Amino acid sequence: MDGHVLALAGGVGGAKLVLGLSRILPPERLTVVVNTGDDEEFHGLHVSPDLDTVMYTLAGLANPETGWGLAGETFNALSMLGKYGAETWFNLGDNDLATHITRTRLLREGATLSEATEELCRKLGVMHRVVPMTDDRVRTTLSTDSGELAMQDYFVRWQSEPKVNAVNYVGADSASPSRGLLEALEYAEMVIFCPSNPFLSLGPILAVPGLRVLMKGFGGIRVGVSPIVGGAALRGPAGKMMAELGEAVSCTAVARQYEEMLDIFLIDHEDAAHAPMIEGIGIQAEVASIIMNDDDDKVGLARHILALANG
Repeated sequence: MDGHVLALAGGVGGAKLVLGLSRILPPERLTVVVNTGDDEEFHGLHVSPDLDTVMYTLAGLANPETGWGLAGETFNALSMLGKYGAETWFNLGDNDLATHITRTRLLREGATLSEATEELCRKLGVMHRVVPMTDDRVRTTLSTDSGELAMQDYFVRWQSEPKVNAVNYVGADSASPSRGLLEALEYAEMVIFCPSNPFLSLGPILAVPGLRVLMKGFGGIRVGVSPIVGGAALRGPAGKMMAELGEAVSCTAVARQYEEMLDIFLIDHEDAAHAPMIEGIGIQAEVASIIMNDDDDKVGLARHILALANG
């Protein structure tokens, strides 16, 4: 396809596919809209984990072992903060801190999160457009058997152990889509739902008022990639959460989350038997190799998705 692509992303799975897309599409043909429901303040600094994961990945700086954070990172500042009695359960590396310090300074000087993200990307040489889902404050919280937990408390501090009863997007009702998101939707010919957690990564994006309606009415092709393969999440707590929320842990259950918002849903060969059930929802099922173990896999999957626009 020759047109513009809008990718909705969050987490490491989303960043992997975005990297593949960036290797094929020039900067003027790709916009990445990233979840900010994970954003939190630590040590007085505004931290945007998903934005940073995408940014570091596109800059070639991400830790290849974890997929998040920076390669070769050290944690001397965090160790010193511990000596001062600060909580240190959320790992912030020394180089990573420079990102959060700069973002916080820009925000305090009056920049929007979109403007701060654009400046950070420019400084790191990221040419593809990366924008937050909103410039307003939206926070993902989880109602659990250990109480109401902010996303980072649940995911990092509690290692996703508490049972989840509900997922909430606090502030979403009064948020507005970022300008970059709306601009990309205007001229995009394809929207890609990356293989990200449907509750913690793409859910917050779709919770922004008007987004579900815009996705349902989008005139181009809408493609999703399952984060569930063989009845388990490729990484993270998506599978555990689905079971606790009363959903089957399957690619079909993920497809149902995006009913009327997708034309095609990519599932792995291992889940080929689910194709008829997905098509029963009204979404075309495309069986492919969707596990991204290396850069060739990421580019291959991206190429497969883009080829779908040509029928």
